[in-house]
Amino acid sequence: MSKVVLVVAAHSDDEALGCAGTLAKHVESGDIVHLFFLTDGIGARLGSDEDKNNRVIATEISANALGVESYDFAEFPDNQMDSVPLLDIVKCIESKIKSIEPDIIYTHHGGDLNVDHRLTQQAVLTASRPQPWNKVKEIYAFEVLSSTEWQTLNEPPFLPNVFVDISPFIDKKRESLSAYKEEMRDPPHSRSIENTINLSKYRGNTVGVAYAEAFVLLRYIK
Repeated sequence: MSKVVLVVAAHSDDEALGCAGTLAKHVESGDIVHLFFLTDGIGARLGSDEDKNNRVIATEISANALGVESYDFAEFPDNQMDSVPLLDIVKCIESKIKSIEPDIIYTHHGGDLNVDHRLTQQAVLTASRPQPWNKVKEIYAFEVLSSTEWQTLNEPPFLPNVFVDISPFIDKKRESLSAYKEEMRDPPHSRSIENTINLSKYRGNTVGVAYAEAFVLLRYIK
């Protein structure tokens, strides 16, 4: 039986970095995948309308590469989500959850350096709190290079306990990352395509497969 999967991320490209291979695997299995981005990922850099349009185009290319059902953007300020009442973010995500009724949610690690990432996870957990109407049974946190590994000692480390074998889908992940070429950096930057693929290889090799994506299980209702 197919499942409905929702990715709630602060910025488009987070899904490519954190869980693109897993999403492609879901699609291959017949699951329906939706992407929901809380900001446009541009505003903090005073981007032009053209920059925003290019980011949307990149998102569409990535979404098509992965075969997801839909993608959508909220209007919260990029890298300034802490200027918005948390309740507003929660209500926005709650509305999306009620609309598509996901079984599984992927979102950010709560200890990321990026403030938008931290608030996104907090809002997701609040919006998906177990209630009779809520179908969400599984919630996972992914890692995003140039944020998760740059956390300070004051924040909880990313200690994955779920690994998804994405070996057959590593080219899909690379294609998804390539769609966001403007957001990627050249090696040896942490957020390079090469390093992201290397991370997948490292995560895979730690559990005996060629490539994997790692997650922290936040909730599982059987």
